[in-house]
Amino acid sequence: MTENAGSDSFVDLLINGVKVRAESHMTIVEAAWAGGVPRVTGVGCLEGMCGSCRILLRRGSAVSVALACETFAEDGIEALFLPAPSAARHQYELTDFKDGWDIQARFQEIFPEAERCRHCHGCVQSCPKGIKVEEGVALAAAGRFREAGEAFIECVMCELCDNACPEQIAPAHVGLFSRRITAFFHLRPPNLIHRLEELRQEPFSATDEKESS
Repeated sequence: MTENAGSDSFVDLLINGVKVRAESHMTIVEAAWAGGVPRVTGVGCLEGMCGSCRILLRRGSAVSVALACETFAEDGIEALFLPAPSAARHQYELTDFKDGWDIQARFQEIFPEAERCRHCHGCVQSCPKGIKVEEGVALAAAGRFREAGEAFIECVMCELCDNACPEQIAPAHVGLFSRRITAFFHLRPPNLIHRLEELRQEPFSATDEKESS
C-alpha cells in the first residue's frame, strides 16, 4: 500500500467493470476502495493472508496478471480481480511423515504430476514475485526440498502459477510443501535420498551384479 502523496494527478481506469477515477499514486487496491468497488472490501493482506489480490490486467491489447497491492493505477487500463483458487487437491499431514527417508517417495505420491513439467514457462511468466518457479519444482521433484523451499521463499501463495500450469502441477503448493517439510525435519542429504528412491523403484538384481563384475 502507498501513503497519500498529495498529488492532484488523476487517472481513469476500469476495475471489475466499474469506471474509477483515482489518484495516480494509488495502487489498484486503493483505487478500488476509493472508487467503491465492493469486491475488495475484505482484501486478504488486511486479514493476515497475503496473495489474495490477484488481478487480470489489460493495457491496450496486452494482458497479464499481477498483484493489485503492488500495481499502480494507470490511465486507460482495466483490472479484474480473479476469484480465489479452488480447494487444494494435494492433501497430506506432516505428522504422517515418520522420518526423513521416505519424503521423496511420499512427495511423488502427493504431487505425481510434478515430474511432467513441459517447461512452457507459464508459471514463471505469471509469477508477480519473479520466482524461478520451474527450477523450484524441478528441485522438489529431485528430492532437494531445502533448495526448493529457498527458491520459493518469496512466494505469497497467490497461486497464479497454479492457474497457469497446463499439467496442473500446483507449483505454489510444491513450494509450500518444500518449506514445511524442511522445517519439520532435519533432512538427510538429498542426493542420498534420491539414490535410495531410485533403488526402490528399480531394485538391484543379481544379474546386474554379474554384468558389472
